[in-house]
Amino acid sequence: MKKFEIPSTYKSNIVSAIKEKRREDDKMKKDFSPTRLDFGKVEFLIARHFGFCYGVENAIEIIYKIIAENTEKRVFLLSEMIHNPKVNTDLQDLGIKFIMDTSGKLLVNWEEITEKDIVVIPAFGTTIEIENRLRDKKIQIEKYNTTCPFVERVWKRSEKLGKDNYAIIIHGKNNHEETRATFSHSKAHAPTLVIQDIEEAKLLTNYINGKEHIDTFHDVFSGRYSEDFDPTKHLHKLGVVNQTTMLATETQAIADLLKSVIINSSEVSDFADTRDTLCYATSDNQNAVYGMLSQKADFAIVVGGYNSSNTSHLVELCEEKIPTFHISGSDKLLPENAISHFNSTKKKEIITTPFLKPKEKTTVLITSGASCPDATVQEVLETLLIQFNIKAPLSSALKQL
Repeated sequence: MKKFEIPSTYKSNIVSAIKEKRREDDKMKKDFSPTRLDFGKVEFLIARHFGFCYGVENAIEIIYKIIAENTEKRVFLLSEMIHNPKVNTDLQDLGIKFIMDTSGKLLVNWEEITEKDIVVIPAFGTTIEIENRLRDKKIQIEKYNTTCPFVERVWKRSEKLGKDNYAIIIHGKNNHEETRATFSHSKAHAPTLVIQDIEEAKLLTNYINGKEHIDTFHDVFSGRYSEDFDPTKHLHKLGVVNQTTMLATETQAIADLLKSVIINSSEVSDFADTRDTLCYATSDNQNAVYGMLSQKADFAIVVGGYNSSNTSHLVELCEEKIPTFHISGSDKLLPENAISHFNSTKKKEIITTPFLKPKEKTTVLITSGASCPDATVQEVLETLLIQFNIKAPLSSALKQL
């Protein structure tokens, strides 16, 4: 496993010890049961896999190296490096400016960017249109590109499918930076359509089998298909790829559904097996949540940015089984038994109080998104110990491993 050089402020000796012990005991990564840390009044069940993934660590290593080696130049990021508030704030504190927000709205006019500046492409990647804009300005995009290799793998798969005359279905959130980038790269090689979930996949099947009139297609999927996507021609030879942070099980369900409908269609049809585009970290983190949820617990805490797609899906999985609180950091664990957490339905933070219920023993499930530093998870654990009035330090539980 490659080791990345990332700032020590993102690391946790305690969390690293937990992860290393699990790696030693489970080299083949077949055991998704959680790590149990018992402090008497409170017990933590910590997910087998969580926190920084390969693509995130790679991006952080690159951006901090760029900053260290270019102290005399202006350094810009196209948008947020990753969807984590601490990491992005740290970069801004170092003088990095974001050219766009996460929706693509300009924060810095393109006219202000010159060939003397450095523009870093974030881990999500970017569109071909923006790549070309940067090249026109004679900015070296290859040298300062932190695109996740697993995102690039999806692009390469789409290109190959396009060469084999497949149309592409992207399972993703249409306005997410990664999906915007993948859509741009995919449509350069193949007719491409973005769908968000299994319900939209079911709707799409109605066009494949003729249950929906084809004339309504363009209104239903407005803004999510390439100009050359013709539903009368391109719905019978498909490949499905995904935004790498989506629910892996849903991507597979979408692929299975479309495959079954296409194969049973009376038309000449074909479906490509694209399971190899699923991100290993996304799958591991989600499987680890399933492993946690197999245990009895009182509630779950999921730590990560509120605009983090992979984190939001971990929250979804937990919410199906148990009361769940999505927080961005330990500062959301408030005095007087309150917690400020993100409500995905209301799309805003809400405060729940009382947070902790009087009980002889409380069991808490803990996990975090792929863009959340281990240090943030440690801070959450330590703050919970304080709230439970536990005097023993977090490190004292390491002997239980």
